[in-house]
Amino acid sequence: MKISTFTRSAIAASAAWIASVPYALALNFGNTAANLGGNDIRSTVESVLSTVLSYLALAAVVVIVIAGIRLVVSSGDEGAVDKAKKTILFAVIGLIIILLANAIVSIVANLATS
Repeated sequence: MKISTFTRSAIAASAAWIASVPYALALNFGNTAANLGGNDIRSTVESVLSTVLSYLALAAVVVIVIAGIRLVVSSGDEGAVDKAKKTILFAVIGLIIILLANAIVSIVANLATS
């Protein structure tokens, strides 16, 4: 099977992106143990939920990238193309739900403090 230049570039870019994920996590989340040291249970729960939702959003993005690679590599196989498209659709729906859940957590936390 011959792999096109575009496919090779997509795989290389995805590999580079995936390799940078640990560095991005270290920048975004920092020392999570120190962030959980709030004085009340509300701030601790909010911090834990935000961290979990952030990891879930990252996982959804990784699934979208992998499905995109599968879409490119499918070589026109209709079954593989449909499966990759459905995976992307469901991952985007999941990402939207995660973002809405994060917004709900923020709203409830703000209401609890007022």
